[in-house]
Amino acid sequence: MPFETIHNYYERVVFRAVQDATRELAAASGTAVDADVIADMACVALNRLPARYIRHDIDLAYYLTDAERETMDQMIKAAVTFAVDFVQQRARVF
Repeated sequence: MPFETIHNYYERVVFRAVQDATRELAAASGTAVDADVIADMACVALNRLPARYIRHDIDLAYYLTDAERETMDQMIKAAVTFAVDFVQQRARVF
């Protein structure tokens, strides 16, 4: 099937951003962040972003303007910040 190459662009970048954010939290608190909490943060962040399905990341990079890329980066940062705060308040693990 040709569908294996299709993915939501935001998934990979949100996963990396959430991992970075949780590493900072762990360093600040001195405790590791539970894997389920990290997954919850990623889900919350992804649900705040529009779906942007692509086959190859390079395709998206080629067709984006600098302004669109900047807007997407800001959206990702805002979604991850919201997700970390949202899950942190509910999980009470930090």
